[in-house]
Parts: sequence; structure tokens; C-alpha cells
Amino acid sequence: MKILLAIDGSDFSKVAIDELATLPFPAGTEVCILNVFENPMLAAPGALPLGSTLGNYYEETVSNAKKSAEDLVNEAAKSLRDKNDVLSITTAVVEGLPKSVVLEKAEAFDADLIVVGSQGHGAFSRFLLGSVSQSLATHADCSVMIVRKRGSKEKKNY
Repeated sequence: MKILLAIDGSDFSKVAIDELATLPFPAGTEVCILNVFENPMLAAPGALPLGSTLGNYYEETVSNAKKSAEDLVNEAAKSLRDKNDVLSITTAVVEGLPKSVVLEKAEAFDADLIVVGSQGHGAFSRFLLGSVSQSLATHADCSVMIVRKRGSKEKKNY
């Protein structure tokens, strides 16, 4: 079995890592832990000038974002290995938009399952911001497991 675990460093991602570690998989199950980082310079276009006086600021900013992403997936890999030693774990860090990169990586990896944490956004926030987990559940060619943090869902009166 091949599992793509997409993480973003949120508490919900940590819950997804913990949940995946507890599931009984056969020896040799492959898990690719993926973090997609968005270019910090594109997050607020025009907010930072790109002139010669900044030197290598752009490259340093992207390099720092990539380094943080690598640290994140390496920490997740260690945590997963410590909790479930039957898994064969690899990591990947990719720059881009999470919704599309996760789908592309799942296809290239030939994933049987994508595991993500829920962001816990309400309906209005989801409408404004979009939801990676919702997009994956709608568009993935394989099964998607969306892990919720216990107690994160508001109680509703039905």
C-alpha cells in the first residue's frame, strides 16, 4: 500500500501523523510525507521590493521556507518511525499551491490513500479561503482520509 501524508505543521497535521501511526498496516507499507510550501514572496505580492539593494533576499527567503519545510517533514518522519516501525517512509518538499501539488504528487507516487488533517474552518472561512482537504476529497483519484482533531468540531443542536 502507498500512502501520501500531506502535512502543513498545524495541530491538525500532528493529529494526522499520530492517527496514521496507530493504524495497522502490513510491513513495507510506503508512506511519503509531503509538505508543500508556498513561495513567501508570492503570498503578498508587492509587499516587498525586489531591487538590487536587497541582494539575495528573495533567494534567502525561499531557501528559509524550504529549510523549514524540510525540518517539518523530517520531524514528522522521525515521529512516525518511532510509533510504527513497519512503515517505509520517504519525505518530499515541493514549492507550489498545496491543492494542486498534493494531487500531482499522489498521482506520481501512485498513492492508494492520501491522509491530511482537517483545518477545522467553518463554512464561511472555507468559502473564503478554500480548503485543501475538501479539494482533495473532491478531486483525488484515490481515497482520502481527513483526520479531525478530537473536540475541534462545534457541537450542533439538530
